[in-house]
Amino acid sequence: MSQLNYIAPTTADEAVKALAAAGARPLAGGTDLLVQLRAGRAKPSVIVDLKRIDAARGIRSEGGGFVIGAATSGAELSEHAALVKAWPGVVEGANLIGSTQVQGRATMAGNLCNGSPAADSVPGLIAARAVCVVVGPNGRREAPVEQIPTGPGQTSLAQGEFVLEMRLPPRPARSSDAYLRLIPRTEMDIAVAGAAVNLVLDAAGVVTEAHVAIGAVAPTALLVAEAGAALVGTKLDDAALAKLDAAVRAACRPISDKRGTAAYRTKIAGVLARRAAQIAYDRAGKA
Repeated sequence: MSQLNYIAPTTADEAVKALAAAGARPLAGGTDLLVQLRAGRAKPSVIVDLKRIDAARGIRSEGGGFVIGAATSGAELSEHAALVKAWPGVVEGANLIGSTQVQGRATMAGNLCNGSPAADSVPGLIAARAVCVVVGPNGRREAPVEQIPTGPGQTSLAQGEFVLEMRLPPRPARSSDAYLRLIPRTEMDIAVAGAAVNLVLDAAGVVTEAHVAIGAVAPTALLVAEAGAALVGTKLDDAALAKLDAAVRAACRPISDKRGTAAYRTKIAGVLARRAAQIAYDRAGKA
């Protein structure tokens, strides 16, 4: 059995150098990686712990938005009142990762980079138009969240690259978001389908901007531009919600498995998107 090395760098540059080694894997919370390691599904040569890098920890306000370090736990997100108020849908998604105990370790960046199509925190981030700051051998670059996963268990990150932080944009007045999922059990299960909606309203309650993302119904979570466009210029009347539903269904490319058939997942995605849109709309009207 090959030796497994552990490194805990204190700077991003040190982490990049450590991750350049063949078989190196970053660790943010470890709630996916350590399980895979124990099951023999992951066999890294080096684990590079990101939690001692200052920029990878915590939540800070910047430019009217928020910057969330890659090693920031779900529990920390829930305790940040300003973040919860501005982006309740993003926090809702993160809060659905595992149990209360897992929340003390699990991170949104890890949830994203694990590459699961059913990752609960990802649709909310996509709908929020969040951006990842990626650090690697060629320096820093920014990428929309939806460009990181490329398929089940796969990402666009090159050797030596890792997500250092995630950036949420400034929140306009009269705007909010929501995330919903369906699971077979009451808690701690993998989503059959998920939907996130992020809305901005004018003073009259008309939607001026809308972003819709869906999860667990395609190889990656998807931004559905047509679904967002269906809501703009409306007050979420029945016709607008029907167009939203149809656009979401058209974007779905699910599999059939023990949790649900492809047809069921597709139908549920549209239903969840409708409900999430209404919740986001109600929240935005009170913001």
